[in-house]
Amino acid sequence: MTANQRPLLVLQPSVNTTTVVTTTTTTTTYAPIQLPPLPPPTSPKDPKNYPLLHANLPQSLRHFPLVFPGGARATFRDGEGGDEEMQEEQELASGSGWQMLRRDEEPANTGVVDLAEAVERYGKKRAHAGENLMEGIESTSGAHNNAAHPRKKARAAPLPQISTVNAAAPPSPLPSPHGSPPPENIWPSAPPSGASSPLPQPPLQPDLSLTTLLTLPSLLSHFTSLPPPLQSHFLLTLLRHSPLPVLRTLHSVLTPTLARDFLTLLPAELVSHILSFLPFSTLARASRVSRSWRAIIDSDPVLWRDLLKSTKIWFGGESENAFAASIYARRRAQTQTHLASGAPPIPQSLPLPHPYKILFKSRHLTRTRWVNNPEPKHISFPAHGTSVVTCLIFSHGRIISASDDHSIHVYSPITGELLRSLEGHQGGVWALAASKNTLVSGSTDRTVRIWNLETGKCTHVFGGHTSTVRCLSIVKPEMVDVEHNGVITKEEWPKRPLIVTGSRDHSLRVWTLPRAGEEEYNCFGEDEVEGDTADVDADDNPYHRLHLEGHDHAVRALAARGRILVSGSYDCTVRIWDIVTGHNKWILVGHTQKVYSVVLDPTRNQACSGSMDGTVRVWNLQTGQCQHTLTGHTSLVGLLGLSPSYLVSAAADSTLRIWDPDTGELRHTLAAHTGAITCFQHDEFKVLSGSDGNLKMWNVRDGTVVRDLLTGITGVWQVVFEGRWCVAASNNGDATVLDVWDFGNENDEDWVGEPPTGLYDEDGFSDDDADQIEGIEEDDEQEQADVDAMDQDLVPSESETLDNIEVDQDEDDRRVQRQGGGDGDEIDDRLLVDSDTESTGPAGGVAASRWAPSANAATSTVFTGASSSRSSRSDIATRTGGRPTRPRVAGDASRRGVVVPNTRPPPSLATQRTAPAVDEAVTIRSRARIPRRR
Repeated sequence: MTANQRPLLVLQPSVNTTTVVTTTTTTTTYAPIQLPPLPPPTSPKDPKNYPLLHANLPQSLRHFPLVFPGGARATFRDGEGGDEEMQEEQELASGSGWQMLRRDEEPANTGVVDLAEAVERYGKKRAHAGENLMEGIESTSGAHNNAAHPRKKARAAPLPQISTVNAAAPPSPLPSPHGSPPPENIWPSAPPSGASSPLPQPPLQPDLSLTTLLTLPSLLSHFTSLPPPLQSHFLLTLLRHSPLPVLRTLHSVLTPTLARDFLTLLPAELVSHILSFLPFSTLARASRVSRSWRAIIDSDPVLWRDLLKSTKIWFGGESENAFAASIYARRRAQTQTHLASGAPPIPQSLPLPHPYKILFKSRHLTRTRWVNNPEPKHISFPAHGTSVVTCLIFSHGRIISASDDHSIHVYSPITGELLRSLEGHQGGVWALAASKNTLVSGSTDRTVRIWNLETGKCTHVFGGHTSTVRCLSIVKPEMVDVEHNGVITKEEWPKRPLIVTGSRDHSLRVWTLPRAGEEEYNCFGEDEVEGDTADVDADDNPYHRLHLEGHDHAVRALAARGRILVSGSYDCTVRIWDIVTGHNKWILVGHTQKVYSVVLDPTRNQACSGSMDGTVRVWNLQTGQCQHTLTGHTSLVGLLGLSPSYLVSAAADSTLRIWDPDTGELRHTLAAHTGAITCFQHDEFKVLSGSDGNLKMWNVRDGTVVRDLLTGITGVWQVVFEGRWCVAASNNGDATVLDVWDFGNENDEDWVGEPPTGLYDEDGFSDDDADQIEGIEEDDEQEQADVDAMDQDLVPSESETLDNIEVDQDEDDRRVQRQGGGDGDEIDDRLLVDSDTESTGPAGGVAASRWAPSANAATSTVFTGASSSRSSRSDIATRTGGRPTRPRVAGDASRRGVVVPNTRPPPSLATQRTAPAVDEAVTIRSRARIPRRR
């Protein structure tokens, strides 16, 4: 309370009843009694020692009633806001030609008071004996008015006019501290009338309560001058004599004031350590105690990291850091979008939770909801008629499916509504990849198409492959280890997103992923009339970067991260490429039959491959050696999946096997299907696998069956899941059906799923990040400088032409067409069960590789030729040319590509023998510059 704020004693109006012939009730309103102000508190040296000095008192102590002797009633109001509340609540009296004024309010004019009117309102039958009796009454008319008394008896003589005194309220009924007349003299009797009436009484009789209020300032002054021990003794004596209601009121004031929030007072390290002993359910309740606790708990990364570890849902750090980076990138994008719209910044009452907290909730929900939700929401709807669903992905809340009916469909997982139908391919679509609102597709029509998922428009058509585009991947920028002069540093590669495609024409191609707004391109011309892709020169495409040649048979699978590209081929080999320079770093040889699947593990610096020979091989990317050969499957290993802790293989022998990617140890064999495994996906908690007739969910940690999601169907083509969503494409009778399950509850809206590949669209360069790059030309110049630095010993060779490569492919295509027709790939998956019985003669298997001695065999060591038996082959890796230089060719060689021979001998192994250099060749084509976005 400040010095200008004084406590008030608001008197209730007094009521006098006089009975003569009729009953007249007079109500008198009194001005509040201004009590003596309390002395202003002196500022203490240490405010912490006076916690109640500026504390807000409860309403019950700032506004309470008092009853005086004789029944008079009043209300005590504290000076803090009480006076204003009183003035707002008090109704001002008014009448014809007059009104009562507030204190501090000046009258509009200073006319003569109409006394008769005033007496009629405030003092009928009273005597007036002072000049200040009518303070607060304003006259609005200066005319003299002799109003007659309303009663029918003799009229009293009119009273003389008196001048008004500017005042805000009627006089106070209490004696003045400076010797004013006693109260009974202030309240005069009524004027004489025909009958006697009792004299008005004072509104209240002073008692101990009023005396205490009047002497409170002096009591406070005395108390503050006492020594602290005596103050304590005095207060304790008062408390001992206080009843329970008083003690309860004091307790309600003292308890919150004297309470101490230890979480806000202790150092952050101690707080984190204390909270680490609480289970997550207790932490969730503790975060609802107060805003400060919520902020402390939500923003503590160490707390949630330790909780992830203690509950065994921490998977090494790589996936966790990727998740955190995606959350931060998403928040930045949301903030930039909000500010770009011109809206003011959104105030944050609480700090945003750390990504580790969001990750813990998401993983906890993933672990519990998928198992404990007995009846998830489920919808089913037809898709693609009766055609096979060749590709299925779940991206940004959209289901994207591709089929061999040449179409791509986009569905809503909530309603099953067909949102988009992307038409344009002239053959079956066998490869899909999505990034934000961009979709990339590869088809048997030998083209690669780029789609805008928001509009459904095909913005780019890339040609160059001469056979089916069987696999593709979008490679996003990420931090990778790069060695310079023996020093390993972290660099971001590639500099912008790329597309890598693999084809049955034995080659791979690298393209730049177009950004939104960049120039559209159609390899067939602006009229978009489909032509023969054999007539398309990919070097005319400004987005084409590299043409990687070296495989001797169809490229069946690929995987890419950073600068590393792994490709698996029907030539029984796995190749490791640098997708920035196009350099073929390793040829990994060991499989004895076709390679159908590959995965890349950059965390462990290794790659895995599955083959028709029934084995899974784990390769070291640093040395090129085969670290583990995983055996157990008895048929084609057509599918591989990798998570931070598990490597899962699926084969045509109707089993899935779970391996330890570090040691190669077999952990579990999942054997409950009756037919070949046609699809599967897994994470750190579960495996979903499809086969003939059913779709099963397994516990990846103990290998047990959790539940059957689909039963009694013809076949399951594809299955994907992310977060709370699961989507399966199956064949039920003669119709293709999409089934969607939602394992979340209504309050799980913030359940953030982790993508199966561990790659997030928020990672790497967004469109806004790309605008900060000075230009695409600078990127190309930097990448060309990297090529120049790495390729110093490149020697062109004319010992091979592209015509040689096509011989084996054409022969293989004719063999497949005799079995099922078409381009060959349309029946790959449907022949999955029987494919392990295919011929391994000259058209396939090991014999597809062309090993023959050559004139320069002494300078390039590999192993035995094609006539050697499979059993004599050893698990070796051949290092391709060490430091090639920029190609030096003349004439038209730059458009046909330059064949780079191997000039550096591989590591010495007892089983190595000679082989021609042409089989380890890589073709690097020139790249035109991409036009700068305007």
